This record gives sequence, structure tokens and C-alpha cells, in this order.
Amino acid sequence: MKIYIIGIGLIGGSMALDIKTLYPDATVYGIDSNETHLQEALDLGVVDAGAQIDNLSDADFVILSVPVDVALTLLPKVLDAIGDNSIVFEVGSTKAPICEAVTNHPKRRNFIATHPIAGTEFSGPSAAIKGLFEGKTNIICEVERTAFKLQEKALELFKAIGMRIRYMDPKAHDKHIAYVSHLSHISAFMLGKTVINKEKHEQDIFDMAGSGFESTVRLAKSSPAMWTPIFKQNKVQVIETLEEYISNLTQFKDLLIKEDYNAIFEEMESVNRIKEILNGMNVKK
Repeated sequence: MKIYIIGIGLIGGSMALDIKTLYPDATVYGIDSNETHLQEALDLGVVDAGAQIDNLSDADFVILSVPVDVALTLLPKVLDAIGDNSIVFEVGSTKAPICEAVTNHPKRRNFIATHPIAGTEFSGPSAAIKGLFEGKTNIICEVERTAFKLQEKALELFKAIGMRIRYMDPKAHDKHIAYVSHLSHISAFMLGKTVINKEKHEQDIFDMAGSGFESTVRLAKSSPAMWTPIFKQNKVQVIETLEEYISNLTQFKDLLIKEDYNAIFEEMESVNRIKEILNGMNVKK
């Protein structure tokens, strides 16, 4: 089995490690525009050898794990280079643009649009970890446009590394992910900005920051190079979620100004039910 990972960061690298564990006889090749990243991945044993796009004709799997703006131009080139029995999947956080980019490509049947809902705030080959996808959901879009035998091939791999499969329309995916992922990252970045700006005048503020702050702002350590293109591609949906979020923040501020603490209590109590929702999700997993 020959696996080609294009973009050897957290997601691509973690998939490589799981694949190498599950399929010891597989050869995992790395392709990365950053030569330092490629060498690091080789040194860490994340991949077995380096490769180029021109080498993809004999690939069993090609995993495209690059920033979503890069994927739009790179995916058609990858499809041009693969053989008839190769399956390509792209793992970015927006799905409608990438599906549209290859909708008329002659080898569209060799592509499956996926989004593994897994990750950390870290990036690069050193961020790769075994077991990252165990019990995590993998969103698959437009599965009917992928050749059935290649679908089966991809699904077998996803299930082998522990992922649950969920099928979704790409536009619905982008709308929902704006709420549960993209807005979370914006909130973390802006909370971090607010505290950093305040810290300029109050040097001791970080001495008072506990685990609550650390967990809330954790996502602000994520890569701007990855997230800026995501916000650009999903601009309409992100703006809609921001408008709702800002409205809720403004309402909360107004309640404080009015000293309506009963309403504040009721607001927080109504949101407490999110614990039940999340517990239910964990049970399903």
C-alpha cells in the first residue's frame, strides 16, 4: 500500500502515524512545500520518504492536508496526477468551495470530501499524535459523487483509525461548522487580544489567569496561516454567527447595566443544558 500525505502537519501527520501502525507494510510518502517540515517529518518517523506530485500515479491513498486556499488550486493538480484506482481526500474545515472547485474534473469520482472533527491548537509535523481520530466524527460530503469501490476503500480506512462517519451536504457543513468551530476560534483570538491589550497596563494580569482562562483561550494558539483562509472561504456563514454572538454579548451587557441579575441567572441557567447535550454526544461516541 502506498500512501501520500500532502501537508505533513497535525492532521496529515496524525493520519500517517495511525496508518503506519495499522498497516506496517504500507509506505507513507510525504509531500510538503516546506522542506524543513518534510525533513522534520522524516526525522520523527512520521513519513518514510519524500515525494513529489509527479509520483502520485501509483498511489492507493492521497491525503491532502493543506490550508483551504491552497487546496483549491492543488486538488485539481493532484487529480490530474493520480491513477484510476487512487482515492484522494481533502481534510479542510470548509467543504463547499473545494467541492465546487472539482465539480467538473474528469477524475471527480476519485475524490472524497472529508472533514475529520479532530485536532489541537498545535501545528507542524511535531504536533502529529497517534490515536487523534479515535472516536471522532468524520464528515463526508457529496459521497454519491465518489466511485463506489473507492468510497468503500476510504471508509474502511476511516473506520480502521477509529472515526465515526456522518454524511452531510457541503453547504450545510459549512453553516454548522461556523457555529461550533469557526466562532470558537474567533472568540478565543479576540479574548486573547482583549487580555493582551489590558496586560500592557496591568503587568500582573496573567498571574491571576487560572485554568478557566487557559482552556478558553487555548485556540488562540492556532495557526493564523491556516485560519485566515478558512474565515475567508466561509465569510458569509461566519459573519452570520458573529452577528448572533455579538447580539447575545450586547444583551448580557445591557442586563448588567440594568442590574437585572435575575435575568442574568435565568440566561446562564438556560444555557447550562448544554451539559446534557454534550453528555449525550459523548454517550453516542
